[in-house]
Amino acid sequence: MELTKPERPKLNKNISIKDFRDFYWLKEELIEFCKINGIYRQGGKIEITKRIENFLKTGIKENKNISPKRKVKSKFDWNNESLTLDTVITDNYKNSENVRAFFIKHIGKKFKFKVEFMNWIKSNVGLKLEDAVIKWKNLELNKKNNTTKVEIAPQFEYNRFIRDFMLDNKGISRETAIKYWKAKKLERGDNVYRKSDLKLLKDKIG
Repeated sequence: MELTKPERPKLNKNISIKDFRDFYWLKEELIEFCKINGIYRQGGKIEITKRIENFLKTGIKENKNISPKRKVKSKFDWNNESLTLDTVITDNYKNSENVRAFFIKHIGKKFKFKVEFMNWIKSNVGLKLEDAVIKWKNLELNKKNNTTKVEIAPQFEYNRFIRDFMLDNKGISRETAIKYWKAKKLERGDNVYRKSDLKLLKDKIG
């Protein structure tokens, strides 16, 4: 059976706030809207969406807002300096290949730069790389001991839907989950997976 596509409004300046919020839009569509209407189009999907909502509500076109750059004091060369456990994390820290080699040496080949770890480093200027090694290991240990599913940022609706669908429907293939996602994103409303989606979307996935 062919995928049934409901009436989807055009994404232009005349779209209502309700229609804009109720339907799924690709980031490329949002960027194109901003380009046509003179709205700043850089940044993440959530940021762009908020700018468009504000424009639809008020008619105000948000232009590029350049925040003052943080003044970097340190001149430590993270690309070439010899790193030890006593090396202090500076305000100009970078995830260089030199740093990667250091962590692999002290943690092992399993080491990877992960978002939570990188955010921790940026927030802990003044501590030592030894503290960073301990933090990475603790994060990995907590991950192994924690059965709570990892949070996925709301702009990654596809990833979140597929993950929740697969967790709730053991044995169903990823290809099938993707079919349900394609049907879900064409519906009015949010794109959060619910068990009722199996029944509501079954006839639409073919």
